[in-house]
Amino acid sequence: MGVSLALIILCIIAAILSPTFLSPMNLMNIARQVAISGIVGLGMTFVIITGGIDLSVGSIIGVIAVIEAKALASGMSFSVVLPLALLIGLLSGAINGIGVAYGKMQPFIMTLASMVALRGMAMTIAQGQPISPGSEVASKIYWLGGGNVGIIPIPVIVFALIIIICYFILRFSFFGRYVFAIGGNVEAARLSGINIERTQILTYTISGILSAVAALIWVSRLTVGEPTAGTGVELDAIAMAVIGGTSLMGGEGGVIGTLIGAMIIAVLANVLNLLGISPFSQQIFKGLIIVLAVLIERFKKR
Repeated sequence: MGVSLALIILCIIAAILSPTFLSPMNLMNIARQVAISGIVGLGMTFVIITGGIDLSVGSIIGVIAVIEAKALASGMSFSVVLPLALLIGLLSGAINGIGVAYGKMQPFIMTLASMVALRGMAMTIAQGQPISPGSEVASKIYWLGGGNVGIIPIPVIVFALIIIICYFILRFSFFGRYVFAIGGNVEAARLSGINIERTQILTYTISGILSAVAALIWVSRLTVGEPTAGTGVELDAIAMAVIGGTSLMGGEGGVIGTLIGAMIIAVLANVLNLLGISPFSQQIFKGLIIVLAVLIERFKKR
């Protein structure tokens, strides 16, 4: 309720400061921004609830972006590239999960190593340069990132479907209960008969797959594969989850909270852009919001 109220107040302030904020075109732009980063945020929510963290999501987007663009440029059809991208995301997430579950590595260290390695892989494949699939191919895939169904952007529809799926998984499935149980108390979950390792691997795999979905939308919208694609997305994803009430200690959080957190970050970034504030200065506001969200969480627990 508190986060929802904060979003409403932020929207009111944004509308007062900039009349352009409530224009249909601007609201659609906000919706697209929420969709792409929010998909990654949902995957991050699963991981954080278990008490982990995934710093590699931005690099997964980067490496899939260049591989997708290169594959399309070579003549491969999008119907083949799509499952290939999802497979890369799945494998990347599964490797992170195996390192955490069976390698007993700290999630921060394991995913930090993946972040560096995958970003290096993206730079190597692209040789540090953006890869264009060509104007003819770009026009055929633009529908996924830039198309609409009526007035609703397709990325928003994809985001909404993923929200529904993730919500039911977390709230009404055995796997969702296992995720919360592991975040609440790993040893108690183990003694209850929960397969800790399998659940951890699945959560990181979900994060990798959702990062792949975001990468597909990213390339389709920009029609170019950049090795730097996704840089900083991991910080936004963590911020969305934390602002939405997901505890960095694990065991608490949810899909709806992450959705609201994503909307808060998108609205804040949008109104700061409309006011002409530098993107570099916007990072200051994001950092302050994260600190404030964590402090509020600690205050509530007291």
